[in-house]
Amino acid sequence: MAWLPDDFAHPLRAEIGAGHHLRPIRESDTELDYPAVMGSRDRLWSLYGEAWGWPPATMTVEQDREDLARHEREIEAHESFNYALFDADETELLGCVYLDPAEAPAAARISGWVVARLVGPEVERALHSFVPRWVAEVWPFTGPEYRI
Repeated sequence: MAWLPDDFAHPLRAEIGAGHHLRPIRESDTELDYPAVMGSRDRLWSLYGEAWGWPPATMTVEQDREDLARHEREIEAHESFNYALFDADETELLGCVYLDPAEAPAAARISGWVVARLVGPEVERALHSFVPRWVAEVWPFTGPEYRI
């Protein structure tokens, strides 16, 4: 059984407020993604390193580009989703939200992060508040598991 209905159309943008939004990440976001990831690498490794081996300390811009291209393909195929958190003008990538299939049908594992300088303040709190509401309203999951 597929984790999403065949006719499901994933959101192309989600406004979280305070001039921030989520949209599916693209390979072309590499120049904004790489400094966000590597500038928050220690925190990201503590969240994802054991499970994903990511981000490696020696990750290059080209490796990040390849990773984002893979995410873009997975989004298009509805295999998993990576939404980037941006400022209003998309001049800075501020974090990501991942929606991945879980064990049970119609279930999902949802996690996310913000850049190190935004941990704790307004943007991270807004994201953590927004994501469960957004998932409940827009996504067809019956058993989401949050690690956000």
